[in-house]
Amino acid sequence: MDDKKDEVYGDHISHKFNDELMELKAEFLTMGGMVESQVENAIQALVDGDGHLAEQIRLNDKKVDRLEVSLDEEATLIIARRQPTARDLRLVISVIKMVADLERIGDEAKKIAKVAMTLAEEGHAPRGYVEVRHIGVHVQTMLHDALDAFARLDSTQALRIMKEDKRVDEEYQAAARALLTFMMEDTRNISRCMSVMWVLRALERVGDHACNIAENVIFMVEGEDVRHTSVEEAERVVTG
Repeated sequence: MDDKKDEVYGDHISHKFNDELMELKAEFLTMGGMVESQVENAIQALVDGDGHLAEQIRLNDKKVDRLEVSLDEEATLIIARRQPTARDLRLVISVIKMVADLERIGDEAKKIAKVAMTLAEEGHAPRGYVEVRHIGVHVQTMLHDALDAFARLDSTQALRIMKEDKRVDEEYQAAARALLTFMMEDTRNISRCMSVMWVLRALERVGDHACNIAENVIFMVEGEDVRHTSVEEAERVVTG
């Protein structure tokens, strides 16, 4: 692993280039931390019926959008000025892709916040919050671990995140079936339960984007694109 790290973040004749790459990495992790908080707060706002916190999440989404634009511009300038070779080009291109995933995770948090505001106004907690908490913790852990894998260039940890994505999909499907059953038993709950269904779907998408980040970490470290491949094929790349 250490040799592969050196290949990605090798020393350059230009110390300025080193500084630019490290700054790009640091700003990406800053954006990642902000998005992590957005997801956590969105779930909390929903469960607690906290409309004020939900509104704050919607306002903070603009900060996430600005960071996306800033990071894209910085990465593009690095490519234009430095014309990086393969090892560094993988880093810069991966950051551009992962920034897009972080922005979309922020969008999913904003969707949850909108639902939280609506349900807070109705003043009644529908079924499904237990499932929201459970899947929410799961995808938050995936996101945190994906960012950690990026920080440490740990393709083994990134592979574990890819494996977790299937479990999240299964949990989402089970929760959706439970809510559908509840709605069929009492049609008065359809509207509120449908809102929770949208939240569960948003959380499932957060897991998908965390998985995308993990796939890009593997590309950075191993030099092979594992998107649209099976987990078994990705495992051969990481352990091979």
